[in-house]
Amino acid sequence: MNLKFFLLGTMLVITNVLSAQTLDTRVACALTQLEDGDGERLILNDQARIQLDGTNIINFQWESSVFRSNRGHECSVDMDDGLEAELTEKGWRIKLKDAIEARTKRGYDFDRGLQCSIRLEREGDALHIKPSCPTMCGSRRNFSALTVDVKTGSCQYDQ
Repeated sequence: MNLKFFLLGTMLVITNVLSAQTLDTRVACALTQLEDGDGERLILNDQARIQLDGTNIINFQWESSVFRSNRGHECSVDMDDGLEAELTEKGWRIKLKDAIEARTKRGYDFDRGLQCSIRLEREGDALHIKPSCPTMCGSRRNFSALTVDVKTGSCQYDQ
């Protein structure tokens, strides 16, 4: 009988820990810099809306763009791409349920691979967004890695 109470108590603690991990934030970041080589101007721009409640994704939309003087490239991912979330020690890992289907639906070829993982890691008020998601980028290598202060909204690109 003591084992039943122990297991029930452990399940309640785990459930409370999992449900306590929530995130509700908007990201709006931009950075203009000179690119190496030709000295061409490079503009990074990221817009995101992220709402998570444990492993439940309420809303997830992210557009990450790089603009040069004569061309631009973007990566984007949203709820229609079939996302799933898992909890990690530091936050979340967002991934695609079916990378082939998501990439095909966008009309992309397969030369970028079929990987997509976006880690969202909290450190105080800082939210580190660490993408490894070339699948959802057309001609671009990956989304921008960045850190956002969730209280002030200030951004820093991790390069």
